[in-house]
Amino acid sequence: MALSISLVLLLGIIVVILVRTGYQRIMPGIAVCLFGFFLASTGIAPTITSAVSSLTGWISSF
Repeated sequence: MALSISLVLLLGIIVVILVRTGYQRIMPGIAVCLFGFFLASTGIAPTITSAVSSLTGWISSF
């Protein structure tokens, strides 16, 4: 739980920085967010969660 909240906070900060600097526009950003919400409700969501968890575990081992 704490990992997902931290990851959401980190990704949120990155998105805000990208939008403010002009590297990411608002409409494509909204489309990507909606894609993420719809992807989270599909059957592949547990696989993605597992992959992110193993990746963060691998990174934290360094």
